[in-house]
Amino acid sequence: MLDKSELSKPVEAGNVSAEEVSRFNALASEWWDPEGKYKTALAFNASRTQYIIRQLAERFGRNPEQANCLTGLRILDVGCGGGLISESLAKRGAQVTGIDASATSIEVAKRHAEQSQLCIHYRHCLADELLANKQTFDVVINAEVVEHVPDQSALIEQCAKLVDKQGMLVLATLNRTVKSWIIAILGAEYVMRYLPVGTHDWTMFVKPGELAEWVSREGFKAVCETGMKLNPLTGKWRLSPSLQVNYIQCYQRT
Repeated sequence: MLDKSELSKPVEAGNVSAEEVSRFNALASEWWDPEGKYKTALAFNASRTQYIIRQLAERFGRNPEQANCLTGLRILDVGCGGGLISESLAKRGAQVTGIDASATSIEVAKRHAEQSQLCIHYRHCLADELLANKQTFDVVINAEVVEHVPDQSALIEQCAKLVDKQGMLVLATLNRTVKSWIIAILGAEYVMRYLPVGTHDWTMFVKPGELAEWVSREGFKAVCETGMKLNPLTGKWRLSPSLQVNYIQCYQRT
């Protein structure tokens, strides 16, 4: 759903000029502008994170209506991009670590977190590095990432291995259906121009059953799932029982 094309340039760690700092701050402002070119993505994220927060709170015995309902939970956001999900979770009290393959994405996320006065641990690394260090989390989130990587099952299995005992794995992606091609590619990229042409490769979309098979190898059971649907007239997203296009699945380690 998100266009990360402007956030893919490498950054030399520890060697950032004042000009670069200004560029990162500008990118952060653009990424988070509710009336800017990413407004559809921001609306999507708002609906998506609301669902995720409610599910996590309920699964861990919390009241989702309380402001700090995620306090104490260690959450990993894999492929965090500019920090859209990470910040939403941190605002509800979670201890969030965000990782991304793009150094620029991490810089943008750091800048915006500082501007928002949020404490989030962002790292420019991949999931396998955390595995090598034997790190685990109460919750691991992989949202809109798996459809962009060549070895999809390996990434999902890595994410599953990073989940602590009785922890949760949250996966969000696009289903590989005729409807998803019509809406997510033809509609979103060619007609409505929500995203640049070529943002998605339909053959890389993942069926819900494929995700279920990959995570079952690591001892997880599905606990809930939902689809996401956009109203093109209002620009608002809502939950949907249909998993034909965008969908979210939550799994728990057994």
